[in-house]
Amino acid sequence: MATVAEKIQQFLNDIAIDAVEERVVEYVIREVHNGRKLTDALNDPYVKNRLSEERLTKVLESPEVVAALEEEITQSFKTREFGFLD
Repeated sequence: MATVAEKIQQFLNDIAIDAVEERVVEYVIREVHNGRKLTDALNDPYVKNRLSEERLTKVLESPEVVAALEEEITQSFKTREFGFLD
């Protein structure tokens, strides 16, 4: 069984991780809104240095990132720039 101190430590760790994830989500959304491709933003050292692959998967499932991705796809169809030649 976990001690009270261990439970408190785990709670504080969870809060810290959530704050990092929130900042990364904001960063990725901002980069996509500024015209950057989602894959480029996700491969950025800022993201890679802050999240494990497991946490990155969680971030990718967030509604904010999904909405940013949908916006990127919509814009690609409007401009007919699909990035195949990049």
